[in-house]
This record gives sequence, structure tokens and C-alpha cells, in this order.
Amino acid sequence: MPRLADVITVLEQLFPPELAEAWDAVGLVCGDPDAEIRRILFAVDPVAVVGDEAIEAGADLVVTHHPLFLRPVNSVAATTPKGRLVHRLITHGIGLYVAHTNADKAAPGVNDALAGVLGLQDLRPLVPHPVAGEADTVTPTGLGRIGTLPAAESLSAFTQRVAHRLPRTVHGVRASGDPAAMVRTVAVCGGSGDSLLDTVRAAGVDAFVTADLRHHPSSEAGESGGPALVDVAHWASEWPWLAPAAERLAEGLSPWGTTVETHVSATPTDPWTLHESAREPGASVADEGSQP
Repeated sequence: MPRLADVITVLEQLFPPELAEAWDAVGLVCGDPDAEIRRILFAVDPVAVVGDEAIEAGADLVVTHHPLFLRPVNSVAATTPKGRLVHRLITHGIGLYVAHTNADKAAPGVNDALAGVLGLQDLRPLVPHPVAGEADTVTPTGLGRIGTLPAAESLSAFTQRVAHRLPRTVHGVRASGDPAAMVRTVAVCGGSGDSLLDTVRAAGVDAFVTADLRHHPSSEAGESGGPALVDVAHWASEWPWLAPAAERLAEGLSPWGTTVETHVSATPTDPWTLHESAREPGASVADEGSQP
């Protein structure tokens, strides 16, 4: 039976920690490196419901995409949600490991999974990860991906494609651009991607799929001539990575001669739980006070 240290060795081969951004916090959060690992649960968020799911499943390790702690702490007392999660995991003998921006940049990684479920082909990084001392070297790792659809389709049809192929969320999928404009070349970035809008525009793609797009950067992108923007829920953009990551980890552990069970969390952890459509433009506000 592989130990936690063995599992970490494989995870770091798949998602090298050196790919992570300097501000990130990846790697082992809690767990005994000598503990035997039989069941592993993959999830996007290290939150209470995922901890419950891990305990119920009898997992020995949880691998999440998002870090539990991004800032230094001087206490993990069970007086905060994060502290309580650490205590519950340790009490039940469950480790926690994080693969965040290193999984975003890895090839294959989060962005390959997102591009794959959308049907994009001929993938290349949107922002290639530099190779030390080899500035002109082309690398398959890096932030985001650019790919092409098998055939061009309208922005309206492409938005429907995105909505149908990602997990359903209250947020849904919204787009900015001419609904009839044709889309063939697409950039994607799992998670928050509006910091890459200038890079996307320079790449000359037809559409950009990402999450957490803000009003002003999105408006400025439209005023600057595009591309079309497709905004999805943060959780939904990263969830497709879980299944291929779990499968590749299981394959990497096969030399130990035993089958380690890997499971993908079926618990939606998108924080939004309610959506109400606004009234139609120009509708009467007589019974709705003076709200705009």
C-alpha cells in the first residue's frame, strides 16, 4: 500500500510545485507522510461539506485545487471554519494536499480539462511558462489555453455549448459580444481570468471563456474590439480537472501493485445558491418603489 509520501511524489510529478505562482500555497497541508493511503477524494474546494464527504467515503486523503490557507497563520484552533476543517480531517486520519496554480499551468492540467470538455483542439498555452535560460523555448505548460473548435459557430451557439458542457450552477453562463458573431478560435482560463484580457486580445481569438469577470475590465474589452467574453462560475470552470487528475494519479500509483481508489467529489461547492432574473427593460416600476 503506498504511503502518503509516495502519493505526493506522484502528484508532484503530475503537477510540479515549481510551476506555482510565487504567491500561491500548494503542497501538503496536513497528514502523516508515513500513513498508508487507500482512498483519495478529489475536490475543488477545501470546505466543510467536502470534509464530510471525505469522512463518509472513508478517504485517507483529500486533494483539492484551492488552497486552505493562502496567508500565514499562527493558529489552527477550531474556532474558525478553516481551523475546524483541519481538526476534523486530522481526527479522522485524513490528509489534505493542494495543487493550485501548478495544476493550472501543468500539461495536462486544469486548462486542458476545461478546453477538452468544450471540444477545443490543437491546444497551446495562452501564457507559456518560461524555461530557465531558454527564453525562446516553446513549452506546453503555462497559464490558460488557446484552441479551435471543429467548425465555427455563432457566439449564441457557443455560449449554449459552454452551458451544456459545464456543471450547472446558479451563476449560469453569460456572454458579452454580438450573439451572431462567429467563433472558431477560443482562449480559456479556469478560475479568475480578467487579468489576462490584454493577452487574450493580443492573441486574436474570437472568444475567451473564464470566470469572475468584472464590470469595468469587461466593458473596456468590449470597447477595444473584443474578443467575445463568456463568463462562467469559478467552481464550474475548474471542476472538469478533477476526473482526469484522479485517473492520472491512480495510474501513477500502479507500480505499488495495489489499486488505490480515487473518487471525484459530487458536492457542488459554488458559493452562490440563488438567482432571480431581473425584470425586462422598460417594465413598470410602479409597484417596485423607485429602484432602477
